[in-house]
Amino acid sequence: MMKMNGLDEPVSIQTYKVLRDKLNLLYPAVVKHSPYTAELAMNTAIVNAVNKQLREQGYPQNPQTDVTAHYELKTNERGILSLTLWNYAFSGGAHGLTIQNALTFNTESGKAYALKDLFKPGSDYVAKLSAIIKAELKTRDIPLLVEFNSIRPDQDFYIADKALVIYFQVYELAAYVYGFLYFPISVYAIQDIITEDGPLGKMLY
Repeated sequence: MMKMNGLDEPVSIQTYKVLRDKLNLLYPAVVKHSPYTAELAMNTAIVNAVNKQLREQGYPQNPQTDVTAHYELKTNERGILSLTLWNYAFSGGAHGLTIQNALTFNTESGKAYALKDLFKPGSDYVAKLSAIIKAELKTRDIPLLVEFNSIRPDQDFYIADKALVIYFQVYELAAYVYGFLYFPISVYAIQDIITEDGPLGKMLY
């Protein structure tokens, strides 16, 4: 059994609100966390990601762009914080566009994980995850805009409920009506390639 210590406790999250003309933004910040260097690293990464989303959505460059943004916590335990940042922008037309970016941190160090960091070096995680998703797409019978062959090595993901959730942006695979496509993969289905001291390894126990 994994030993619990202070670092495995959930981190404290505070919600900040930014209200400006054509902007309604809620974003999270880690507060009262030790070590402070980890808190600073996580908060810097969150703010950078929020600002990157705003730029991608054309705010404030396009005066027609109206933005609503919020976040969702997915995991906050065992020294892992995983969250998603949502940004919806409307600039006229039939409908707006939502983008969703995820961040997964080690709360002890503040390190942000890339998908490759979750798996053992040399393990072909791309092929394994792609095969699972390909089978799921067939089962769901979703009409695709492009043929799905493989995930990107840096595919969007978050961690929730002992599962790795791989997801695709709106339009990345399917038409707008299908929204985001999510593929929850149990940590037990891929435990042979998981890095034991990584975030998925911590969810096994």
